[in-house]
Amino acid sequence: CFICGFRAFNQTVGTYEELQTYLEGYVANLAQADEKRHAKGRSFCGQLTKEVSLEMIELKEKIAQFPPSPFQNLEVVTTLGVGGFGRVELVKVKNENIAFAMKCIKKKHIVDTKQQEHIYSEKKILEQICSPFIVKLYRTFKHSKYVYMLLEACLGGELRSLLRDRGSFDEATTKFCVGCVTEAFDYLHHIGIMYRDLKPENLILDAEGHIKLVDFGFAKKIGSGQKTWTFCGTPEYVAPEVILSKGHDFSVDFWSLGILVYELLTGSPPFSGADQMMTYNLILKGIEKLDFPKVITRRPEDLIRRLCRQNPTDRLGNLRNGINDIKKHRWLSGFNWDGLKVRKLTSPLKRELSGPTDYSYFDSYPPEEATPPDELSGWDKDF
Repeated sequence: CFICGFRAFNQTVGTYEELQTYLEGYVANLAQADEKRHAKGRSFCGQLTKEVSLEMIELKEKIAQFPPSPFQNLEVVTTLGVGGFGRVELVKVKNENIAFAMKCIKKKHIVDTKQQEHIYSEKKILEQICSPFIVKLYRTFKHSKYVYMLLEACLGGELRSLLRDRGSFDEATTKFCVGCVTEAFDYLHHIGIMYRDLKPENLILDAEGHIKLVDFGFAKKIGSGQKTWTFCGTPEYVAPEVILSKGHDFSVDFWSLGILVYELLTGSPPFSGADQMMTYNLILKGIEKLDFPKVITRRPEDLIRRLCRQNPTDRLGNLRNGINDIKKHRWLSGFNWDGLKVRKLTSPLKRELSGPTDYSYFDSYPPEEATPPDELSGWDKDF
């Protein structure tokens, strides 16, 4: 579907040739905008690369020398998280004080749930990303039972656990969280990637208390002006256009950012029913029908309502000035964006760690009850 303004329409429909010329120019502009989007991402990544410490370079070189089986060089310290896919283990290099998070994904589960494409997509996307607001992927491995992702260990804990323990965050803390997520989205969108799975569970704190996005299983690369129709995401954070199968783009991330602001300030998302269908019905009724609690003051309420507009084209972040409209919102006035980008801004969430294997800010999990079966179909041959 092609939509243009009334004035532009009058200028183009005089003849078929004029309309065709206009459309060709429109498509060319989209392609040019897409190239600029990718070029900015490459430039930003290049700037980060120049700032990488010698220690990090040596670390990557060390990992590259590991044999195909990761556990010849690594030993498990503890379990950081569990899920249907498998487990995330804190591992360290044997005889060295260097730690990583190892995502251990059950191959049989991936095949049974037909998630092979999502796993490869996550791998491919993480391999091309270099942002201080997104967890780093160092290497992947495979085994008869699992595929593995060797990731940056962020031991400050999960934002979900911290929010659970505190009940809610004050405005200053919420602004810091929103700043980190906004910078992550700015980077991702400029290289054509929509995240599609924002929630406190997917935000993790590094040793300095800075927030990083994790879990890119639902992330997808799209071009300017394109949409996708996959139904995915966490029910409380799903945008209305996803529920209605209207097609969605980068604007779903702005919707979820509004939901996150609400949850951080109150401890609960704005739309939550007894089951998924009730939650979806509440979302479709819209944020306009919602009475905000007094704990959310006028300015953050305005930001949330503008991020959660029912029409994606009306959402803050998706307007003419893009994500800069979010950064310049009145509630974020005076926020030190430059300091955040270069990690000079002190995090209100920083907690003390005794060393690179201190897992005290994570919940405890029992050992895996049963070893998964082998999966030898070969879908992971390029992993």
